[in-house]
Amino acid sequence: MFDEASPAAPARPRLLLVDDDERNLLAVATVLEDLGDVVLARSGEEALRHLLKGEFAVILLDVYMPGMDGYETAQIIRSRDQTKGIPIVFLSAVNKEAEHLLRGYSMGAVDYVFKPVDPIVLRSKVSVFVDLFAKTKEIERNAAEQRSLEGKLIQAHNMDAIGKLTGPIAHDFNNL
Repeated sequence: MFDEASPAAPARPRLLLVDDDERNLLAVATVLEDLGDVVLARSGEEALRHLLKGEFAVILLDVYMPGMDGYETAQIIRSRDQTKGIPIVFLSAVNKEAEHLLRGYSMGAVDYVFKPVDPIVLRSKVSVFVDLFAKTKEIERNAAEQRSLEGKLIQAHNMDAIGKLTGPIAHDFNNL
């Protein structure tokens, strides 16, 4: 049902869901399971370990957790080159005041969703990030394919040039 830590790059986008409450993990994962492979983490530390094992389309991160909270986790995620571009959506049941929202945005959040989550709103927000991730991957594949084709074209031009240079020499050898 839910992927705990698949290190291989799957065809489906991966969504990292971080929350210390099992009920929240199950509820949110159930809402999002058809959008991608949901990877569950029960702490900020566990989330960081998952981020070392592969790419994610989006991170849904609980703000208040024991140990490393969501703000600290987001700060570390944003400080690493390989993870700084992953969108972070904070999940919070408390502190809806502007100062807490601003702190979250300053830590790199792209959005806030308040618990209990509205499944329709959450799916809508996450699907945007999943679509952007898929489009980015498609652009990267197209760029790699174009570079490959350009390399083959250059090689073909080089072979053609060598043929034009060596053609008269081969002709002269044949006529000796």
